[in-house]
Amino acid sequence: MKTLKLPIEVEAELKKVSTVAGYLWQREWAERNAGNISMNLTSFFSKDEVKGIGEEVPFDFPKEAGGFVLYITGTGCYLRDLVDKLEEVSCILYINEAATAYSIIWGGNRPNFGPTCELISHASIHLFNSQHHPENLAVVHTHPLELICMSHHELFDDEEELNRQIWMMCPEVKVFVPKGIHCTPYALSSTAALAKVTIDAFKTRNVSLWEKHGATATAPDVMKAWDFLDVANKGAKLLMMCWAAGFKPAGLSNEQLTELEQFT
Repeated sequence: MKTLKLPIEVEAELKKVSTVAGYLWQREWAERNAGNISMNLTSFFSKDEVKGIGEEVPFDFPKEAGGFVLYITGTGCYLRDLVDKLEEVSCILYINEAATAYSIIWGGNRPNFGPTCELISHASIHLFNSQHHPENLAVVHTHPLELICMSHHELFDDEEELNRQIWMMCPEVKVFVPKGIHCTPYALSSTAALAKVTIDAFKTRNVSLWEKHGATATAPDVMKAWDFLDVANKGAKLLMMCWAAGFKPAGLSNEQLTELEQFT
């Protein structure tokens, strides 16, 4: 039976996945089966290496995603299990050239395993990245507490002001999340509609804040995607701490924020 040998570079990326999953769990951003992670690994494999492994499962992908090789977490997967059970709760899959089915070519080593129900969103984002931001190979979706709270606040209806108030809380937020947060309107999970609004978000912003749900970031690797989410949430947390203490924070001025743009 043909099997897939993982390149050293891919093994290194999967170690990052395990590390970030641990961070998400420790932060209480990954309750039960919340969140999912994926990575476009197409460039690490030849066609001959990935064809002919596993059985095809019918799935309607965007046509241009044919031939993609994706790492992705499993449906019902607990992200905390990615720390030490990576091959059980996640997989690498190959999308056939017609984009009508996928085959699991590595991992998924548990009964009734299947990729996350957000597969269409991840595949669509990876397709968008391949066409517009090919350096971005990773997608991380999780449930950052303070950012979710912000998606329930009236500021969510004013994206520019929401970003200004989060940026003003500390210089690092402006420097390391320079494009800011997109206030992504509510869409049902695991639908093409959610994929579309998330792609729209990444056209202009670093983080897509899904209304009343969670947040998603894309970056060259999962560690950098984590950094976007971690730093953005820090700004939201500081803002809410000030509100909870009963005062309006002074914050960085607009002039000071502009000055910081030389470091972005």
